[in-house]
Amino acid sequence: MAVTRCLALAGELLELVLPQACAGCERARVPLCRACAGRLSAPAWPARPSPAPGGLPPPWAVADYEGAVRAVILAYKESGRTGLARPLGSALARSAYAAAGDGAGPWPVGSGEAGFRLAGGEGRAASRPVWLVPVPSARAATRRRGHDPLRGITIAAVAALRRCGVPARRLSVLRQIRPVADQSMLSAVERAENLSGALAVARPGAVEGLRVIVVDDVLTTGATLAEAARALRAAGAVVSAAAVVAATRRRAGDLAPW
Repeated sequence: MAVTRCLALAGELLELVLPQACAGCERARVPLCRACAGRLSAPAWPARPSPAPGGLPPPWAVADYEGAVRAVILAYKESGRTGLARPLGSALARSAYAAAGDGAGPWPVGSGEAGFRLAGGEGRAASRPVWLVPVPSARAATRRRGHDPLRGITIAAVAALRRCGVPARRLSVLRQIRPVADQSMLSAVERAENLSGALAVARPGAVEGLRVIVVDDVLTTGATLAEAARALRAAGAVVSAAAVVAATRRRAGDLAPW
């Protein structure tokens, strides 16, 4: 973990010292230009794929996984552009805010009292913590990349939510308990089979009775989020929703159906 963190810090320092093109469009000489950042600042929308895997909690996203948004996410994950964690985390925070409030109310501008209301809750700023549970990254992928992408995004999302008065917390309790195949070339059915029973909660007592939101960077078929939700429910958690940065707009009739 110490080595991984050092590599991530080195990546952030390089971004400060060396001029880099925008991760989204590669035109502006800034890490992320205003236009590409704007694509990560849209209102969150219900991102449920059609058809959806069984057990998938209601997912929310702020962007389509395409074009500049896809380029930014890949630059962050695969090219060591770790300084992008903050804008991606802010995008995830928008999705989590909508997920926790069941889509009620716009993203608050500024910090302090946000008038935040949990789904089914009463009063203004909620006192009950909003628990964000990230999907675990495979150890081999973390070593190869030199950092844990979702960990960085989730930490940034929690910070963004807190700045807006939302009592958010990160709870990294999910673990991969068996090897899984690379999913990039698998169909929706194959992804579900590949992930079935692959995740578990490391400390079941830590989530029992908690209302949580599962978070990931990208939603494609929903298989990963559904498996994460299953593992959390098996440990006694109440999985109210899911939040991601971006989602593939997958609809019935696409290739690789369920």
